[in-house]
Parts: sequence; structure tokens; C-alpha cells
Amino acid sequence: METRCMPFGGLKSPSRPRVKVILAMMFVILCWAYSPIGIRIGLQAYEPGQLALVRFLIASVFMAVVAMAKGISWPRLGDWPLLAVLGFFAVSLHHIALNYGQRGVSAGAASVLAQSTPLFSTLLAHSVFKERVGAWQWGCVLCGLLGAAIVVTGDRGLGDMDARGLLILLAALSWSVYFALQKRHTHRYDGLTLVCYTVWSGTLVLFIFAPGMLSAARQASASVNLAVLVLGIFPSALAYLAWAYVLAHSNVSRASMALYLIPPTAMSMASLVLAERPSMMVIVGAVIVLMSVLALSVGPGNGAKAS
Repeated sequence: METRCMPFGGLKSPSRPRVKVILAMMFVILCWAYSPIGIRIGLQAYEPGQLALVRFLIASVFMAVVAMAKGISWPRLGDWPLLAVLGFFAVSLHHIALNYGQRGVSAGAASVLAQSTPLFSTLLAHSVFKERVGAWQWGCVLCGLLGAAIVVTGDRGLGDMDARGLLILLAALSWSVYFALQKRHTHRYDGLTLVCYTVWSGTLVLFIFAPGMLSAARQASASVNLAVLVLGIFPSALAYLAWAYVLAHSNVSRASMALYLIPPTAMSMASLVLAERPSMMVIVGAVIVLMSVLALSVGPGNGAKAS
């Protein structure tokens, strides 16, 4: 979730903040690279909807503590519907699609497909917001979608291809809708306030998956519940705050480029934790997707940034 937060504290020297930004960026990459691994572990005991609810209940409680410590303002009454829509796309739909999708693809492949958000942002800019999209952007989008298709088909091989991998693309589309709405309609809120209300409203929708959740939690092993606890605190809460700090102290486009390190980091973590080995087709598809997204971000007339 790309947000912008007010600076955390004062700056003491030019070099020290730079080190802090680099460390915060590394923390964000590690947290979000862990996300598909934590989801894969959590799915051993929880249904996809239950896992999303548990994850964001933990994140909601954590963000409530942060909100009480920092202090956030009440949103305007007229903005409640918008915040509910943001929560639906950023939390509810995004993570339901992500969790169901990861039943069919590996953690490494899921991390690659999730980085296709800028491709869908470009499509939305053209089809919904009627923005001009040039030949360069269209070429990047088509190449990126080709790379995504290679990842989906190559993850398990043509014979065992699982269409649930397409749900990861739905999750990326959902995120791009959230990002477009956030950019256009939420300038009067600081990053912490926006993150808190987005997480809380999205979590409320996930309560439709509450039946059976407590039973699943009791039956899950301690290692699975620990993985889900880490999933709720680090990728779903702390990483958002660290990302807000990075954006408040560095160039947005340059910071976004660093997020392309998430898929290779996730693949390395998955090989260590889950013993997953990406196929050559997944690696080729990953390179095509990431190069397309990078070219879209830095090329002529670049519109959608990574989110």
C-alpha cells in the first residue's frame, strides 16, 4: 500500500537520515517479500478468507495502538464511503484474491505477479480516467502481460497449469484501483490516518469469513500461528509505516524502483523456508514482467508508478 506520511522526527545530519532511509527500505523489502511465504504457511491451517481476516485483525489491533500513540483525526462524514471503498480494494478484495491465488501458484511466482500493478494502473488510466497512453506504455503493458502469462504457465508446467494464478492478477488489479482512488481523492489526510482507516474498513468486510476462524486457530500448529502473527504485524502494519517514512524522506519514483527487488528476495526466501525452486520459465517471465514495469516507470511519458 503506497502511502505518504508526515515525517517522523527531526533531521540531525544529511548522512544519518540517508542511512535511516536505506535501512527502512531494506526492512520494507524483507517484510513484503515475506508476505507470500507467510501466506503459503498460513494456508496450511486456514481457509483463504479466514487467513485474510486473522492477518488484518492483528494488523488492525497493532494500528490502533499506533493511532492512539500518535493521534489521528476523525475523517469527515462524507469521506466514510470513500474510505470503505479504499478498504475493500486495498484489503478485502486484494487479499482474498491473493490468498485464493496462492493455492495454485508458488510463493515466488505470486510475488512476481503481484508486481504487475503498474500495468493495470496504465490500463485504468486509459479506460476509466481517459488519460492519454502512448505507444511506449502500451508496449510495456503488453510485454508485462506476456511475462505474467509465462509465469502462470511456467510455475507448474503447461500440463499442470493452475488457473488460480490469475487471481494474483486480480489482486494486482484491485491494488491499482485502490492506488488510483487514493491519489485522486485523499489529499486531505496524512498517511497514518489513511492507512489506519483503510485497514480498519477493509477488515470489517472480512468478517464474513469469521465462522470457523477460531476453530482453525486452535487446530493450527504453533509454527503456523507464529507465521500468521508475523504476517499481521510486519508486512501488514510495520512495513506500511516504514514505507511512509521512506516516501517522506526520499524521491517517490526512486524509492518505488527499489520495490522491484521484492520478487527475487521472495524467491530466495521461499527457497530457504519452503524449499521452492522456481522453474526457468518463471524466472524468464519474472524478468519480462519486472523489466516491463521498470520501463513503464522510467520511459517517456511515464504515468503509473509502482505501488
